[in-house]
Amino acid sequence: MNLQEIETRLQSLIEVDLLNLLPGRKMEDVVVQQLAAAIRLNTTTLEDGSAIAPNAYTLVVHPVELSKWQDQKLLTILLHSIATVAQEAGFRVTMSPTIQIATDEKLPLNDARVVASHRIELMAETSANPLDTGQPEEQNIMPENAFLIVEGVKVFPLKQPVVNIGRRLDNQLVIDDPRVSRNHAQLRAIKGRFVVFDLNSTGGTFVNGQRASQTVLYPGDVISLAGVALIFGQDNPPPRPDVKESSIISRPTTDRPTAVLSDHSTARLKKK
Repeated sequence: MNLQEIETRLQSLIEVDLLNLLPGRKMEDVVVQQLAAAIRLNTTTLEDGSAIAPNAYTLVVHPVELSKWQDQKLLTILLHSIATVAQEAGFRVTMSPTIQIATDEKLPLNDARVVASHRIELMAETSANPLDTGQPEEQNIMPENAFLIVEGVKVFPLKQPVVNIGRRLDNQLVIDDPRVSRNHAQLRAIKGRFVVFDLNSTGGTFVNGQRASQTVLYPGDVISLAGVALIFGQDNPPPRPDVKESSIISRPTTDRPTAVLSDHSTARLKKK
């Protein structure tokens, strides 16, 4: 299926399920467009030629719009439609898709953004030594359009080359949670990638479920600070050296970029 076919099929599936389970509800067209783009644009082609569809999705909406997207039946409809379309398009679905809701106050009302993730093990480079760099000037390349989704509800843009995270008020990202150390972790931009460093925290820093002292981050990686979840994302990230790129297709009419995310931890369906 091409992008238009996926979008049309998604629309028809969602409309049928909405009519059956949630009569009177209407799905905004922008959400369908973003979901279709997330499926098609973020499907990854492996070396053996198989196409792997994303299996974890984060729907980002304006905080005012949050309540209407918290309906468990509505989220189930979206997940059913996503899985059906992916299979009909011939994409492999490695595990049941999941979806969670996040908010961004900078988004216009009635607009939305879908962040798609591959929660499967695609790379061996995640735990590579991030300090094995080339020329010093290469270490200062700032990753573009990177962000963190904090506990599934807050989008924190990463606009500085060094971001300290912890309970102390002088951190760039302050997390007021007793599980988090005063100076818990640090994100540092190295060669166009963000690297997370644990700062000898009490509860530890984990990436995709594995304890890490320093780890290169890829879109979709789930960072856990002693149980506090942060999802690393990036709009239009640089290509990954270990994964063959999918074919390039036209983006949808919306000018909101869709982030390509990739990690192997299963995100649970969250009900706020």
